[in-house]
Amino acid sequence: MTTQRQTPQPLIIPAQRRGVTVLCAHAFLAILAGLAIRLLFAIWFPSTSVDSEVYLQLARNWADHHAYALWLNGNLVPTDLRTPGYPAFLAGVAMIVGRSIRAIVLSQIIIDLGTCLLTVALSAALAQESARRRIAIAALWLAATCPFTANYSATVLTETLTTFLATAALVSFAMGLAPETHEPGFPILRQISHRRLAPRALAVFGSFLTGAATLVRPEMPLLFAVAMVVYALRWWRSWGSRKILLAGTAMAGAFLIPLMPWAARNLITLHEFQIIAPRYATLPGEFVPVGFYAWTGTWLERYRDVYLSIWKIEEEPVDVADFPAKAFDTPQEKAQISELFQQYNDSPNLDISPEMDGEFAGIARERTRRHPLRTYVWVPFERALTIWFTPRTELLPIDGKFWPIREQWEDSHLAFLTTAGFGSLGYLYVALAVGGTWVAWRAGRAGGSASNATELTAKDVPNLWGLALVLAYLFARTAFLTSVEAPEPRYVVTCYPAVLALVAQLCLGVPNRE
Repeated sequence: MTTQRQTPQPLIIPAQRRGVTVLCAHAFLAILAGLAIRLLFAIWFPSTSVDSEVYLQLARNWADHHAYALWLNGNLVPTDLRTPGYPAFLAGVAMIVGRSIRAIVLSQIIIDLGTCLLTVALSAALAQESARRRIAIAALWLAATCPFTANYSATVLTETLTTFLATAALVSFAMGLAPETHEPGFPILRQISHRRLAPRALAVFGSFLTGAATLVRPEMPLLFAVAMVVYALRWWRSWGSRKILLAGTAMAGAFLIPLMPWAARNLITLHEFQIIAPRYATLPGEFVPVGFYAWTGTWLERYRDVYLSIWKIEEEPVDVADFPAKAFDTPQEKAQISELFQQYNDSPNLDISPEMDGEFAGIARERTRRHPLRTYVWVPFERALTIWFTPRTELLPIDGKFWPIREQWEDSHLAFLTTAGFGSLGYLYVALAVGGTWVAWRAGRAGGSASNATELTAKDVPNLWGLALVLAYLFARTAFLTSVEAPEPRYVVTCYPAVLALVAQLCLGVPNRE
């Protein structure tokens, strides 16, 4: 009688066990450090803004009066001024934890720490399998210690929640774009990793998350549009046009699911088809000075100029002497604009009338006719630099000024060092992200060009389509934000997990010592 030899079960070798232990230790210490940094901002540098008051009022009215509305002249008026995602979050926190800013901030700190873990997942989804562990560790520490995202977790604004949802969507999209030889970096997905439906399922789930993010920030359809294009390019040959069309339809349906209740509410209550929010975040019937915005679009490049022009409208008088010289092409033009602002300052409610706005529009057209490249190229380019490289000190109790150096240093050593540090860190993150992208691209080119590539070599190719998705999203979002009236640096805070995931790819160039 013959006996069959039992096949021994694979065991976790000591090296693997050590690797898991090291990863868990890094996770514990990084999350602890991240928690400390976020509590520091929450305790020492709490802040609010005009937008914070709007979101809080919407949440209170929703919870107390069951109406998504604002108090105007003593009346509760339904509005679509802001999408309902963030007010719903605030109302949920109030119901579960309590109605205090502290409860909101603590909830956002937990969410932001979750974003740190999603940044790890995104960096791993972009990386080749042999380097995932060290890339994940680097991404975890980068995300946990990033002061830009940590700072916004301590204020009542949409950035923290948007960043979490956008990063989760990027993780799902990037995993669906990975080479077919890649093993998923998450055990829960191994069961579907060999099914042909897996990339489509991940694309649909990412679209749903993007729809949810759109309920928090109305510009998030940019991510959905970029994902649609990249998926079509990635899977066109292997899926064919019919399956691409079906996948695109499924993605569009998943994207719209979270938005349909909001669109239905606007149709029933406000009698308008509004799927996100008004372009200029205005109340129904409120006049929008688009001509004035068009004029500022021909010269406004710096964040500080927003305070002197756009944010003064309807709030306080405007002094033309505060504007930079580039706001005027000729003395005659300056005189005409001075006259318009004099009319504005003399108006009872500090309003720009339709007639005044029409004159601003004419000035904008003439300036664009004389210098089209300035309006369509140089001003948007300068705005892109502003939103990425302005020191992110707007939530801190300092003015954020760096020049003139001696004067700012003498005024406050701490404020000067903080501004210099935050400004330098912004440049450093972007520079390292460019370096990480270059390292990953070179690794992918080297692996893909190997004529005798084995299965192991194929697995060691980074997710270049995922990298393309991240870069295309960063570019598209930046380009869109340059067209917004006020180029605020906070609008790209949601991009930093993606930036840090690219920075972590620099570890591909580090020799593997595991």
